[in-house]
Amino acid sequence: MRAGPKGTVKVEPLDLSGFPDDRAMRRDVFISAFLITPRGHGAKLPFNLRDFQREIIDGAFAPRVRTALVSLPRANGKTMLAAALGLAEMFVGPPSAEVLVVASDQRQANITMRYAKRMVELNPILAERVQVYADRLYLPENDATLLPLPAEPGALHGHDPSLMIVDELHVVTEDVWEAVTSVAGKRPESLTLAISTPADSADSVMWRLVEHGRSGTDDSFYFREYLAPDGCAVDDRDAWRVANPALSCDDPFLSEDGLESVLKTIREPVFRQLRLGQWVTGVQSWLPWGAWMQCKAERKVNPGERVVLAFDGSASGDSTALVGCTMDGHLWVEGLWENPGDPRWRVPRENVSAAVDLAFQRYDVVELACDPWGWRSEIEAWAARHGEKRVLEWNTATAARMAPATDRLYQAVVTKVVTHDGNADLAAHIEHCVAKRTPMGDLVSKDKRGSPRKIDAAVAAIVAYDRAAWHSTKTTKKRTVSFAQ
Repeated sequence: MRAGPKGTVKVEPLDLSGFPDDRAMRRDVFISAFLITPRGHGAKLPFNLRDFQREIIDGAFAPRVRTALVSLPRANGKTMLAAALGLAEMFVGPPSAEVLVVASDQRQANITMRYAKRMVELNPILAERVQVYADRLYLPENDATLLPLPAEPGALHGHDPSLMIVDELHVVTEDVWEAVTSVAGKRPESLTLAISTPADSADSVMWRLVEHGRSGTDDSFYFREYLAPDGCAVDDRDAWRVANPALSCDDPFLSEDGLESVLKTIREPVFRQLRLGQWVTGVQSWLPWGAWMQCKAERKVNPGERVVLAFDGSASGDSTALVGCTMDGHLWVEGLWENPGDPRWRVPRENVSAAVDLAFQRYDVVELACDPWGWRSEIEAWAARHGEKRVLEWNTATAARMAPATDRLYQAVVTKVVTHDGNADLAAHIEHCVAKRTPMGDLVSKDKRGSPRKIDAAVAAIVAYDRAAWHSTKTTKKRTVSFAQ
């Protein structure tokens, strides 16, 4: 690319008079006729649209479609297809077509730009018509532009795109998506096309749009999802081919040995998200995918049995949990109080105290370990009623205590030493836990500050299991605690 002003384009505009009027077919014909694969499988050869890519084009550019979402695992040619569609839009789209390629940052957006630039360079017919700048492509004969932009609201305003390509929607925030949709739709025909792997959390723009697409209620919204079947084994080769059309299509450009190599080097939930296209709760999750439910057991906790209880409380926003653990390592939920979504809701403290008292009556409670934040007066009252030797303050914010306890339950789960009652709420709280690394070991935390995805029951389970394990190996008297300020 030569720096400085560009010379005047002297060649005649492309003769597209024989192209079909259908939006999808025009783009299909242009890509097949003029574009060269810039790298990888089939490099320097004409761009070979596979059937699954034609399916995406047919659906996204169907009449009256304004928004399209394609959920597709990595290494299935998303960025290459985006570059091809961007160039096609410049030539066969409306006059003064404007193509915006929006990615997580400028560097990522420039990858699509580089593919498009290379496609232009590889075909002399295109190279003598398209002016290549450092930050954009420009087609004088049609006054068309391709411009890569970062996913920042300020960068998106002031445009009038005929095609908006959002690369990796899973990293896009609500304010960015609002900026994207606010500039789209000004033309008689325009399209916002998002192509992405699944997000690592259901608390995301992409999940909301996936749910919208799955509902099938919006004719202006095209949705196509490539993913492995639910419940499949992570090494199921048939599932790999279902999720990865580049592996199963004619003239495939993805190989099984490549996926096999990746599987050996990344965690299972990440492989499922990025390479199988599955929505996995908490890709950065604390526990391996499916490990918790494998520990479910039909175990009855008998009246009078020696147990440990753990309490993690809140005032309003978070949950309040009372979880028990037997001396042989079986966890169950004794009580869980969660905000139903009412901003005026407060934890029913009397009900919580009643549940604690009932548990002391029902079981031989060796210890009740309590996180003291916000509940000190109740904890003092429980100690007065049930004995200070049996009620213990256990501050879950103390990493020196919490990290070893977290590791203890982790090891018990992955080795299937611990069991639990299968409580759905506890399972959800466990799934919500993200591993937070500290010098003392991993701690569990929410996926982000203020997240509605609660983890309080999981924290109580960690404490209960740790204290039960401690008591099961000790013959000394139980520790005492002072509630003095």
